[in-house]
Amino acid sequence: MIRLLLADDEDLIRGALASLLDLEDDLQVVAQAATTTDAIALARQHRPDIAILDLEMPPADGLHAAETIRAELPTRIVLVTRHARPGVLRRALAAGVVGFVPKTTPASQLADILRRIANGNRYVDPDIAASALTESDCPLTERELEVLRAARTGDSVQTIASHLHLAPGTVRNYLSSAMTKLDVPSRHAATYRAWEEGWI
Repeated sequence: MIRLLLADDEDLIRGALASLLDLEDDLQVVAQAATTTDAIALARQHRPDIAILDLEMPPADGLHAAETIRAELPTRIVLVTRHARPGVLRRALAAGVVGFVPKTTPASQLADILRRIANGNRYVDPDIAASALTESDCPLTERELEVLRAARTGDSVQTIASHLHLAPGTVRNYLSSAMTKLDVPSRHAATYRAWEEGWI
């Protein structure tokens, strides 16, 4: 029996997928979560064979949950996403994620993918893999990316500066530089663009 953790913040989608996967003789959904925080806690509690994580989940995202779970458990991770961003694929593979599938994947096909992953294989959706090959290079420095990553919370410049042990003026400079390089009007737009590209 392949034991599964299913995490998605959309209750209807998560519930429907859980019901469909439970119809398979060799698959069992042992836990369901609506947040990354719950996904990590339930993974620790149930130690599933595979965790199926929605990429766009609060309060962090599925990739953060994947990294935390992989650091502690032998659980294999499959990320599911509505918007396949090539940069995220690269980061996911580096974090040890072994499956990357779009939300349009039929449940029967997902079940087959999960069996292959349980047997030690990887699966990356062909369209996502193809788009990753044509991805544009990130123009931002590591420091600019670090500041944008911290800015995703919506915190003030002072809070970000305190968190990163930088002066507020330095944080403003990094944000301004990132906005200029990305040709966007605000730090929120810069943060969103960097997230959308999968750079943070």
